[in-house]
Amino acid sequence: MYATDASLYRVPPRAVVRPRHVDEVAGALEVARAHGVAFTARGGGTSIAGNAIGPGMVLDFSRHLNQVLEVDVDARTAVVQPGLVHADLQKAVLPRGLRFGPDPSSHSRCTIGGMIGNNACGSRALGYGRTSDNVVAMSYLLASGETLRTDYDSAGVPLVDGPQPLLDALRAAAGRHLGAARTEFDTFGRQLSGYAVQHLLPERFDLGQALIGSEGTLGILTQATVRLVKDPDHRVLVALGFADIVAAGHAAPTVVTFGPTACEGMDQRLVDVLRARRGDTAVPPLPRGGAWLFVEIAGDDRTDVLDRASELAAADLGTETRIVTDPAEQARLWRIREDGAGLAGRAPSGQPAWPGLEDAAVPPDRLGDYLARFDELVADHGMTSAPYGHFGDGCMHVRLDFPLARPDGLTVLRTFLTAAAALVTEFGGSISGEHGDGRARGELLAQMYSADAIALFGEVKHAFDPDNRLNPGVLVNPDPFDAAVRMSGVTYRRDLAFAYPHDDGDLAQALHRCTGVGRCRADNSAAGGVMCPSYLATREEKDSTRGRARVLQDVVRGDLDWRAPAVLDVLDLCLSCKGCAVDCPTGVDMATYKSEALHQRYRRRPRPRSHYSLGWLPRWARLAGRAPRLANLAARTPVLGKAGLTLAGVDRRRSVPPFAPVPFRRWWAAQPTANTAPTRDTAPVRDTAPVSVATPVLLFVDSFSESFSPDAAAATVRVLRAAGYEPRLPSSGTCCGLTWITTGQLDAARRILGRTVAELAAAVRDGVQIVGIEPSCTAVLRADAVELLEGTPQAEDARLVAAATRTLAELLTATADWSPPDLTGTTIVAQPHCHHHAVLGWAADRALLTRTGATVTTLAGCCGLAGNFGVEIGHYEVSVAVAGQNLLPALDAAPDAVVLADGFSCRTQIADLRDRPALHLAELLSPRPWPPPPGLTSPRRWRGQVRSTRSLTAWA
Repeated sequence: MYATDASLYRVPPRAVVRPRHVDEVAGALEVARAHGVAFTARGGGTSIAGNAIGPGMVLDFSRHLNQVLEVDVDARTAVVQPGLVHADLQKAVLPRGLRFGPDPSSHSRCTIGGMIGNNACGSRALGYGRTSDNVVAMSYLLASGETLRTDYDSAGVPLVDGPQPLLDALRAAAGRHLGAARTEFDTFGRQLSGYAVQHLLPERFDLGQALIGSEGTLGILTQATVRLVKDPDHRVLVALGFADIVAAGHAAPTVVTFGPTACEGMDQRLVDVLRARRGDTAVPPLPRGGAWLFVEIAGDDRTDVLDRASELAAADLGTETRIVTDPAEQARLWRIREDGAGLAGRAPSGQPAWPGLEDAAVPPDRLGDYLARFDELVADHGMTSAPYGHFGDGCMHVRLDFPLARPDGLTVLRTFLTAAAALVTEFGGSISGEHGDGRARGELLAQMYSADAIALFGEVKHAFDPDNRLNPGVLVNPDPFDAAVRMSGVTYRRDLAFAYPHDDGDLAQALHRCTGVGRCRADNSAAGGVMCPSYLATREEKDSTRGRARVLQDVVRGDLDWRAPAVLDVLDLCLSCKGCAVDCPTGVDMATYKSEALHQRYRRRPRPRSHYSLGWLPRWARLAGRAPRLANLAARTPVLGKAGLTLAGVDRRRSVPPFAPVPFRRWWAAQPTANTAPTRDTAPVRDTAPVSVATPVLLFVDSFSESFSPDAAAATVRVLRAAGYEPRLPSSGTCCGLTWITTGQLDAARRILGRTVAELAAAVRDGVQIVGIEPSCTAVLRADAVELLEGTPQAEDARLVAAATRTLAELLTATADWSPPDLTGTTIVAQPHCHHHAVLGWAADRALLTRTGATVTTLAGCCGLAGNFGVEIGHYEVSVAVAGQNLLPALDAAPDAVVLADGFSCRTQIADLRDRPALHLAELLSPRPWPPPPGLTSPRRWRGQVRSTRSLTAWA
């Protein structure tokens, strides 16, 4: 897991240390020094240049040394530990009206130590400067074990407290190379390649500034005091459209004259990738054009901010302009830019795209011409790209579809990067504009700087680290940039269960969608995301989507076997929520990879007990449906019930949802015309209302709705009929195979799904749409079935079924003459099922609920039960912790709200942990009143009715 970061490279460490105190950092450094082992500091592991990996001891500062130690509001400073995540610093200071100025797109997971190591800048560098402009004091451990501290006195004069021989050696080195230090550096704002040796000149000796951007090669940062700025009261985003990216680049210097805090550029290529990944609704309205600048105007005077935005819009710089004042819409637009590194992980060609020379910068007034020449260079090498970046600063980010899986892939990489570095140098630019040089560009520094400057770098490194122990292979005596490339020549296509159609059938390509940008290590709930609930619960790298992908990448490389303990360890706490499939900018689908891994591990071998109990749940449910009261009695018997849980691999702290006294199909069979929910004594009720001619739909009744929650299915029937549809049912043997899929029993799942889609496809060919009840099962028909059945005789059936499958909300919102009930005055807490969020999309549900007039709070995140995950032995604590991230606090904050949860597992978790009922959308919309009658108001009694499947609608 720690062998890679967000770069091309894989360098396995000999040891990983996660220090809790600075003394432990010193102790680890002493051990490394004694054994001649290299020493690499690591923050969030989001380095794109390969400067957070190393062959010796890697120190993960993000796990424990991640605190804000002090905030001085008057001085506008904060004392922080190096592993502090940027977003956590902002959370600590924003309530005080302050912020840390620099904000890289990875701000939700990058650390302050990493920002100092790279001299990170971010989108708002125009307004707040680089990291180096916002650091007051630093403390370092040196390779010798000595300490060094930098600071400034009250007059702003640099101070340093460190070994005198080191300071003398640095001054002497600068003296021997005065010409290079004075003339080759600081030529424009984003020239950040190499060491900042200009700060070692005698007239401006500032060791603190020289250390920033040294990428952990000169010392180990242990503490920093950073400068804070006032957070502006008002922000306006001005979106300008242009014919193409070259025109946007030419306009950027003029835009900067309007005093923006940010000026970001991108073009149609990146937007197309986003639309392909998340659909047209993922992209807010953009001005007419093929490229755009997103410009932020900020300040404390709203009138002044709006006036400046209007002046910029009136400058007629592009094809069309939009002024965006709504913060929510601004956030949606900025997210396109923030997700750029991930979105660009797929090139316009559809092939994987990789970093290399991905953050080069040129003087801003030369950016337009550089962009034109760069596109020509890419085309000349037979590749494609989607550039974007900090156009106001002259910095361009890009990833390219290097053919790394081909035998000549590394040759193409070397040829292109050498030519690209020459192009940057021709334009007077810097091969790194904010990500650092790392392993990706250290070798290229000789193209940008003179031999004199390179010699000065070497002398600075030797003065600090004469034995080359600190992050070796980076900047000085660099490793070749085409060495240790992790994807080189790696493919894996043999005996796979899933087809991986978006990755050319190659599991290695699918797994390497994880480029390491690390969004799975962030709390994505503010943007409505789910990923990654297990990491947020444990804060362990192995429990992140990235950590899991790294271990599985080692499997397809041949370094690990499917049955290796490490594989099972990293996958154990994966909830198979599929949140990463949509929330990860590169589209990593860890739920699918986990199913594949379990399939490979246990195929034709004995499995865990829960795979036979929970994995075969539809079979056991059908058997229990023959005598549900007897099954429920056995489950409630103290000794027999608890023993049964253990035998089934279920945690004893979980209660077993009772089987419905009257399964749905038995109730359905008794309805000659229309249907209603079971009554209090669960006997079927006949409704003699005449049936008008209606549009047929096929109601896919899943095992959960059939055996545990027929009230939701019956309510769906009522809603469909009220909307002018006549539900039909497939045969009782149809099943989506979900529980077999999640437990990796994919051969069986394929057989089950093959029979199911063959029957459903016959109805689809007759023009009948399919409506699902349970989101996770509906999602299987929409997505998993296609991947699992690709290459089989049922492949076309699966595609037909996927295209015709709808959620209830999707069907209703597309029905012209249907209107929802008026729920004005009703407060609703809605918990979307994770698969609903990730595969089906919740936009139709949101739009429908808005039309009801209800006050709706839509929760982000996972409920924590996640099908079989939360009930399995060993998962209870994490399941409850995940529920505690968003769901439980929201329930506790709204004790009288109606709880809406379409997922059976979500409703079960809510009942288990908070003793509250929850409704399916159909129950909320049912034509019959859904509140309970007077006298049935206690949560426990409500729970009893829900858990015994006597629908709340039936009490009307």
